Order: sequence, then C-alpha cells, then structure tokens
Amino acid sequence: MKTLLQINPVVRTNTSTGRIIQEIGDLAIEHGWNSYIAYSYGRDGYKPCHSKLVPVGNMWSVAVHGVMTRLFDRHGLASEKATTDFIHEIIRIKPDIIHIHNIHGYFLNYKRLFEFLAETDIKVVWTVHDCWLYTGHCYSYSYVKCDKWKTGCGNCPQKKLFPASWFVDRSAQNWLDKQAAFTSLGRNQLTIVPVSDWMRNEMRESFLKDYNFEVIHNGIDTDVFKCYETEQIRQKYHLADKHVLLGVASIWSREKGLDDFIALAERLNDSEVIVLVGVTEKQARKLPDTIIPVRRTENIRQLAELYSAADVFVNTTWQDNYPTVNMEAISCGTPIITYRTGGSVETVTEYTGAIVEQGDIDGLVSAIRKIEQLDREKLRRACRSYAEANFKKRDRYIDYMYLYDQITRI
Repeated sequence: MKTLLQINPVVRTNTSTGRIIQEIGDLAIEHGWNSYIAYSYGRDGYKPCHSKLVPVGNMWSVAVHGVMTRLFDRHGLASEKATTDFIHEIIRIKPDIIHIHNIHGYFLNYKRLFEFLAETDIKVVWTVHDCWLYTGHCYSYSYVKCDKWKTGCGNCPQKKLFPASWFVDRSAQNWLDKQAAFTSLGRNQLTIVPVSDWMRNEMRESFLKDYNFEVIHNGIDTDVFKCYETEQIRQKYHLADKHVLLGVASIWSREKGLDDFIALAERLNDSEVIVLVGVTEKQARKLPDTIIPVRRTENIRQLAELYSAADVFVNTTWQDNYPTVNMEAISCGTPIITYRTGGSVETVTEYTGAIVEQGDIDGLVSAIRKIEQLDREKLRRACRSYAEANFKKRDRYIDYMYLYDQITRI
C-alpha cells in the first residue's frame, strides 16, 4: 500500500487549500493509499479529517516565526525545532510521495526540510498556488510589474506586504536561499504542478525552469455551483428587471479592481446595476448608488444564486493565477468578462465570455453591452456545458492520482 503525505499550513475546509488537500486525501484513501496531512497546529489546532493528521509546531513557534518575518524578513527560515520534529515524523511515516501545497505560513523551515529531502529518494509533488516559492519575498508581482525574480531579487517594492517585513529587506538573499534549497532536488525527484498555464510559463523563466511541469487546474463542486432559479434572490437585493453585473472577492482592493468597478459604475445606463460581494462596511459607504454592496452571502447556495442571477460576471483583477470565481460563475451559467491578467483568461472561450485589457473601462462597457444583446438561455447552457466538461473537482483530483501513479513508477 502506497503512502501520501501532503503539506499545507491550514487544513480547514473553509479555506481553498484546506478543502483541496482534504479532498485529495479522501480520493487517495478511496484508491487504496494511506493518506497523511501535515499542517500548522499553531494556526488550526485539531480539525476533523479522514486522513491522518500530522500537526507541526505550536502557537509559540508560529509567533516566533512571525517575529522573525516582521523584523528580519526571514519567512520560511524559522521554526527549526518544529521542522526537525516533522522530519522525524516523515521518517516514521515513510511516504512514497510528499505533496507540498504551501510551506509559507509561519510553520516550516524550508532550508532544513529540503536538506533532508535531498538526501532521500522520496518523490515530491509541489502544487504552486502562488508565486512565493520563486521570488525573494512576495506571493504575486503582476500588479507592481516586477520581474526581478527572473535573475535575482532586491529592493523589494512589496516588502511590507505578505509576508510583511517592517524594516529589513532580505529579498536578494531570500531569492538565493530559495534557489539553493529548491533546486537541491533532482529533476526526477521533484514535479512542479502550476495551477495555470500562465504560471507554468512564468516559472519557465525562474530558477526552477529545468524541472518538469504538469499543469493541473483547480476544480469546483459543480453540484453546488449550478444554475438556480433567480426570482427570490433578485427580490432580496431589489434587482427587479435590471441587467446585473456581478463582482466577487474575499478581499476587495485596488489589485482586485475595486477602483475599476467604481469607474465602471459611472458609465452604466438605467437598466444596469453592479452587485459587489465581499466589500467591507467602510468600502460600502464610499460606493456610488449604482453599486449594491453585499458584505458576504449567508451561505454558498446564496452565492451560487447570485452568480445565476447575474447577466455578466466581471473580474477586474490586476493579478491572479487561476481565479476560482471565474469557474463558479461559468458553472452557474453566467458568462465572464475578465482583464487580461495571469491565468484569469484561461476559462474564457467564445462561449463563456470575453477578455479586455487591464484598466480599459470603455472596453468593459463594450463587452458588457455585447453580452447583454445575446440570447441569455443559450449563454447559460453553453457556460454550464463547458463547466461540466472542465471544472469538476473530482476530475482534477483524479489527475493527481494519475500523476502519483506515473512518478512512483519512475
């Protein structure tokens, strides 16, 4: 019987990566594997899980790691005892595959971990959910248009953003430290899994360019995100017979395009209204009357109903890898319009939406009006059909099982 060990700071199913690792673990068990999940005990405590849990560190080690990050920009280079203890657990478990999701999260020392892995023949799969592993500091760089990561970082323009350092800029040394650690594994030992074609292409210009890349897109629950009747949700938010333009984000910011939505609102006609999900009370007070703010939906079903009620889902993100919200909207039968940003364009076809250039508000308006003139039911069917063929999360998890089987035969 083969053994899988996944690593991620959180295991909670109300987080995207927590849900993914638990569901991959469940499928591995279904396929006859032993399944373990290592996570930050200091952040999550014990959580219900079918896989065997391997808690790493404690609240104190997380706090110290946070201090080392804030004061000295050494994120991923603290937690030495927690990592040593975890390595002892790896030796005990004897995994055939270690599947890393995120190791940035104030709980592991990547240098110590990779020194150990380089001395073993354990196969490593690394799903890349953001850009942290190949930059000297940041988890995303598109908004500030920085490409220092290609040759070596330094003078980081995002030093004070996650994982924030208040004083020291150690990004140049961090880049070198990561390069040394992550390239210490052989090409046949490490398989990198970007979640988008865009990220794969970016990483081909990084210090990891010589490794094997296998793109596996994330999936969603298409049984939850589906087409719903919309009369009740339209009444709840007083949408009447309006053309509804929907935006959804967990945190709205300039990078997510909040300012762009405000600019778009100025160009709407009387038949159109914007609904923004995820805004704070402070943000809501600053929005024009043509934007209906929704702090958060009561549950996932209500969010899916809002997707279904919208005529267009508008994604004005300036940096993103492979946004889940695009898939959710399309699965609910709603076409999307997105900026030409990262992997956000990869869910757009001639049947599922349109792409406009970043910051082109007139382009957004033009694309919205074109979609509003199309047959809504035909669009709904086309979007739903595409989602069922491409977005089912179980299909994506099966892709991982195929990958596991393939690399354990090498």
